[in-house]
Amino acid sequence: MGYVDLHLHTTASDGVLTPSQIVRYAKAKGLQAIAITDHDTIEGLEEGLFEGEKIGFEVIPGIEVSAEHSPGSMHILGFFLDIHHSPLHEKLKYLQKARAERNPKILEKLNRLGIDITFEEVLRASGGGQVGRPHFANVLLEKKVVRNFQEAFDRFLKKGAPAYVDKFRFTPKEALHFINEAKGIAVLAHPNTLGIDQYSELEKLVLRLVGEGLRGIEVYYPEHSLSEVAQYETLAKRNGLLITGGTDYHGIEKNGLDIGVGRGEMKIPYSMVENLKALRNRVSGASS
Repeated sequence: MGYVDLHLHTTASDGVLTPSQIVRYAKAKGLQAIAITDHDTIEGLEEGLFEGEKIGFEVIPGIEVSAEHSPGSMHILGFFLDIHHSPLHEKLKYLQKARAERNPKILEKLNRLGIDITFEEVLRASGGGQVGRPHFANVLLEKKVVRNFQEAFDRFLKKGAPAYVDKFRFTPKEALHFINEAKGIAVLAHPNTLGIDQYSELEKLVLRLVGEGLRGIEVYYPEHSLSEVAQYETLAKRNGLLITGGTDYHGIEKNGLDIGVGRGEMKIPYSMVENLKALRNRVSGASS
């Protein structure tokens, strides 16, 4: 039985490997399948799927959508999307427009803080893909404004930091709806970023999301502690939700994180892909 990674980013959003490169890299690392889950875009999926077919490697078309949530942040993964679904394209165009409008505001704030940085430099860091905060972080690192990638977020780019700019997000209900409409399986990504400490409150939120179309929880994730993994696993099993896992690999990590294995502790079995497929088949069968 092989292993998989169900949370990966490419140059289509804020990763450093192209979709083709990440597919080849995953195969070279001995994985059996991956999901490409770029932020708010499916632009890299055709290339990734084509490369997978070419080299005989399974690629799952996915996405990671940012949804409106406070006090923390909520991201929703979608797996096995119909990438030709027109309403999905319309929704994502709206999100990409919101991202594009946010970037000059981040740049302006950094300049006001006395940091000499241009949009051309940030665009170069993106490799021509969708520009996001990690690309600003890369330029800050190159210019030695910060010592590491995380410091760029902590000092300047994270929520509440001086160069942070909020952006439009769909509500969780809207995000879940358009993922489901595109025949995707919606999974709550890394619940530890939600900013909810109490199990009862987390379960209340998850139950609400289930009512709106949530199908699973990303239990296995490099930033989850052992106690969080146990908590999220219990939550998923208690509520009949699928369990998934992935590294959230961008290719820019400096802390030993690698595709498929995290920091050496992860082994996500292929059975998780089989469970996703089984649910997809049940859902599509019920709606046909």
